[in-house]
Amino acid sequence: MTSVKAFSTIIPMNGNGTTTDSLTIDQLAQTTGVTTRNIRAHQARGLLPSPTVRGRTGYYGRDHVARLKLVLDMQTNGYNLKTIGRLLKTLPEGLAGELVDFEHALRSAWDSEQPEILEAADLASRFGVDPRDARTGGERARRLGLITPLPDGRFEVRSPALLRAGEALARLGVSVESLIDVQEELLRHAEGVAKAFVRLFLKEVWKPFDEAGQPEERWAEVRAALSAMVPVAHEALAASFRVTMSTEVEAALEKVLKKQAKRAR
Repeated sequence: MTSVKAFSTIIPMNGNGTTTDSLTIDQLAQTTGVTTRNIRAHQARGLLPSPTVRGRTGYYGRDHVARLKLVLDMQTNGYNLKTIGRLLKTLPEGLAGELVDFEHALRSAWDSEQPEILEAADLASRFGVDPRDARTGGERARRLGLITPLPDGRFEVRSPALLRAGEALARLGVSVESLIDVQEELLRHAEGVAKAFVRLFLKEVWKPFDEAGQPEERWAEVRAALSAMVPVAHEALAASFRVTMSTEVEAALEKVLKKQAKRAR
């Protein structure tokens, strides 16, 4: 689906930075992938505001594009048109674009990896196992959301980076079952870290913005805070891991040395 940022590049801007209504209904249909028939139906249901009429032609702008994007996204997520209509009626004119931009920033900030599609045999060979012997590990990986079976028999790997890390450990002799055991534990800890940063964003950034009435001029500020939080979260997590890993390695090494000393007596 085309992004709103792509939409905005074909909708001219006024000198004051606002968008003009410049798309005919046919251009709006081509831009959004929504048929002219459905566009008219959405207007009749109150999902879209009326176009700006110049001469005998109606023209649509960025807010219309954004509202159609919201309708499509919510339909994909299982909402019916009645529910979507109630939501859209609460949105002031011009706010739909901000919501879509915020959703885009939210998704792209945390989900930058592109999934990888692999044959079952290729996936098994990367870990040095026979496909027939990989069913248990594959099922556990599926339940953890690491891989998704596709209708054609192939698999979608959600995080190629995790796959590469697993391959590296497998080359060191770590079994697939042990790899998944560790990954399952890592996911539990990662979930806690993710929730901590989400709570931080909601409390310190979103809540004050929401309580202020979500002023239009501050949407860009909220998106910028969200984008800035991503590298900070990564850096904080990596630094915390280095400190913790160093402590754990030292403790483990001390135990090993004590055992070695006892054997030498």
